[in-house]
Amino acid sequence: MPRNYIEDQTFEQINFQEQTLVKGEYENCEFKQCDFANADLSGFKFSECRFLDCNLSMIRLDGTALREVQFRDCKMLGLHLDACDPFGLSLAFERCQLNHTSFFQMNLKKMVFQHCKLEEADFTEADLSGAIFEHCDLKRAVFDHTRLEKADFRTAINYTIHPETNQIKHARFSLPEVVGLLEKYEIRIERV
Repeated sequence: MPRNYIEDQTFEQINFQEQTLVKGEYENCEFKQCDFANADLSGFKFSECRFLDCNLSMIRLDGTALREVQFRDCKMLGLHLDACDPFGLSLAFERCQLNHTSFFQMNLKKMVFQHCKLEEADFTEADLSGAIFEHCDLKRAVFDHTRLEKADFRTAINYTIHPETNQIKHARFSLPEVVGLLEKYEIRIERV
């Protein structure tokens, strides 16, 4: 069966809960203010695509290819990005809500998260070497056996990272948020 190939198209204000997105390969397409909530995008391929102000919460991504894909102002709650095809995976997030999203064992080297909410996101065993968390909220995000060498947390807030179970050599932090590295010890830090 021939695979659908869609190129240079703009999809605007479409509710994909009511209308099905044609399964296939999308290249250089733009999705604006679309609602994909609970959609099954398994096996789709997106290359050099942009998702702007879309609701992508709880979508299925089994084997989905995301190559040079940008997400801006998107609601992306409860995703399993770890189910995506890892080959050529390249993502950029700006002002997105990624709460409860799983990045389990993903290769996210030099990934840039800008102004994102990543509350209770799971970064267990992920490689975030050189990643940048610019003005991100990492409240209750899970870092367990995560590679964080040279990662930049200087403007991130609410993170808790245990130095014993994560690789943090040369990672960058700033005051006062750096106390998130000490939370495990249940100590009190006071100004005098």
